[in-house]
Amino acid sequence: MDMRGYQQYKEQSINTMTQGELLLLLYDELVKRVTRAELALDKADYEVFETSIDRSLDIIHYLDDTLDRQYEISAELTRLYEFFCYEFSRIKAGRNLEELRKVKPMIVDLRDTFRTAQKSSGIER
Repeated sequence: MDMRGYQQYKEQSINTMTQGELLLLLYDELVKRVTRAELALDKADYEVFETSIDRSLDIIHYLDDTLDRQYEISAELTRLYEFFCYEFSRIKAGRNLEELRKVKPMIVDLRDTFRTAQKSSGIER
């Protein structure tokens, strides 16, 4: 398969996902980027570390920007996303692996919570 065909397949897959599936895809990517940042910092690969943290921040900002503000939980999620942004900024500035390892489980828990919510909602495609 050539790259153009792969790109079309990828776009079609994304275009046919439910909102819940897209949300989980974003959280999976966030967890992946945080893990990549953790590994890079452990190896003193600061370029990959900073790129991974920047991409994590981009994802968090996108998640916050796309919240439906009519629901009360959106305000709570906004505060949580603000916390993550603050922590990632501190982690990046200080290249602090210990703090990154404290924040990562929170991100994983949030992703797992959304995964559970999607499953229990009974919404299948």
